[in-house]
Amino acid sequence: MRTHGYQLAGEPVEIHVVEDARDVREFEDWAARQIMAGCPVAFDTETTGLDIYSTGYRLRLAQFGDSRTAWVLPVERGRLFADAARRVLRDLPRIVIHHAAFDWLVADRCLGVRLEQLYPRTADTKIMATLVDPRQVQEGGVGTGLKALSAHYIDPAAPDTQEDLTGIFRSLKLTKAEGFANIPLDHPTYETYAGLDVLLTSRLLEALERVHTELGIRPALLEYEHRIAFICAHMQRTGLVCDAEYTKALSGRLGEQSEQYEHKARRYGVESINSPKQVADALLGMGEALTERTAGGALRVDKPVLLALADLDSSWERIGARTPNPLADAVIRSKRAGKWKSAYAQTFLETLDASGRVHPFIHSLAARTGRMSITRPALQTLPGRDVMIRRAILADEGHVMISCDFDAVEMRVMAALADVKRMKTAILAGEDLHSYTRSLVYGDVDDPGGHLRALCKGIGFGKIFGGGASGVARMTGADEDSVRFAMRMYDRVFPEIKRASNVWQREAAANGMITKTVTGRRLPLDRDRTYAVVNYQVQSAARDCLGQALCDMHDAGLLEFLRLPVHDEVLASAPAGEAEGVARGIEKAMNFDLYGVPITASADIGKRSWGSLKGGDY
Repeated sequence: MRTHGYQLAGEPVEIHVVEDARDVREFEDWAARQIMAGCPVAFDTETTGLDIYSTGYRLRLAQFGDSRTAWVLPVERGRLFADAARRVLRDLPRIVIHHAAFDWLVADRCLGVRLEQLYPRTADTKIMATLVDPRQVQEGGVGTGLKALSAHYIDPAAPDTQEDLTGIFRSLKLTKAEGFANIPLDHPTYETYAGLDVLLTSRLLEALERVHTELGIRPALLEYEHRIAFICAHMQRTGLVCDAEYTKALSGRLGEQSEQYEHKARRYGVESINSPKQVADALLGMGEALTERTAGGALRVDKPVLLALADLDSSWERIGARTPNPLADAVIRSKRAGKWKSAYAQTFLETLDASGRVHPFIHSLAARTGRMSITRPALQTLPGRDVMIRRAILADEGHVMISCDFDAVEMRVMAALADVKRMKTAILAGEDLHSYTRSLVYGDVDDPGGHLRALCKGIGFGKIFGGGASGVARMTGADEDSVRFAMRMYDRVFPEIKRASNVWQREAAANGMITKTVTGRRLPLDRDRTYAVVNYQVQSAARDCLGQALCDMHDAGLLEFLRLPVHDEVLASAPAGEAEGVARGIEKAMNFDLYGVPITASADIGKRSWGSLKGGDY
């Protein structure tokens, strides 16, 4: 056995590296003592990368530890070590992991210790830290990464061994992506890095348990978040079937489209569509008035500006407010095609497992508000009406796709939380809320093309997402004076929203700039953006509507059919003969009452591809 000594918070700690059968027995004796004492044991893994289901993926090290002792098992070296890790992991009654979803799935795939066995016994320190403060370092928070949290709660000098590892990778002429798969298994920095993670995680649990008690964070909220993490990890493990042949052809078409629109942009003098100055100069030469500037003083020609010039809304639908600028249209279409090729088509192909499935990462607690996100690929960024990318994702053989989407959930949640009387009346009466708002704001006037309705809809979402007059103007194509008038009228017809915002801001100021949500979530406000409290309250409650619905689906035995949570939509795959029953079960879980406001959803049954739910024919 080799041992690395270290100091944490002025105390000596030891990292034991297991080398033979005798060392394995010592490790198992230590684990048995922890079990007898009822102590939680920290667990972590070192692997060849992040794509758990990719071909050739390997678990290299498995680590266990408490606050003073870590054990590093080189499972890549053979069955002796893998079996020991498996036995102990199955026997431990209490496990602590930082970012449990990842290590659950690694253990599930590489050690055969099922996700279902690990979830009930795990405390996730990343979830615990997020419930204390969800902000990242760049947002003014502590952050939710292990090293940042350790420096804050355990030892300001807590080592960032990952930075040391990066230097080792460079000396070995390896990129960061290659390094974790190829660094020698017995490299002392690698072993130390591995062992420190469980030592820090164990100490972090103790610190966060104290903080949770001090702040009065409800154990029920912590249990709820662990359950949602499990449900999302289950969906990630299941994955989605990818139509590889279609995706290969799609990648080629997107590449051609990108080049085609880039060639069109060159006709207007833009040699590089990625040069903001070239694009801005060409647009000015075409007579466009560009007024927005970046922090550095350059004219802004980002996606929102170009969409407005191309007369397109955020869903890439024609607004009808102006004649589309052909250069702006070409630039954004070339960029989108290039992005979709790399971010979706190529990522699907790169991450296919041996059975032809992709396993997107589902982050159950991503945004400050708790909103979920999906990465590799970021499927939640697809426009709502996209068919082309969604066509690549299929239900299982003999299955059909099911989608169930909340109906205007943010607006309904805002009506419920702020007790907006007229809004609640309209919702209960089954009115189209945005048309109803238009009638209140403008009276009985004609609205050819629905522009006034679109403006009222934009203002409603501006209230939720914190968009000012300029943002709503960009989104809707209306001029800023019209937007400001409509916003003033909106506040008059729905005064409860502004009133609730003021109350929430006062409560936050009295609570150290923390607003508490209906589920007890603590959300820090930025002092220069306290108006964002409406966004935080509404977005967080909407997320918890989805979270509770997922828990209810789990209770109803529907988890095996679930594939993805995308914004306010749940995607499922079910045998054609059972699809109706599964759809109705999902629908039932997503229909409930929130403070007298019905939160509703309706399920659609498609054909085999996800794209069929958006109008596709397959």
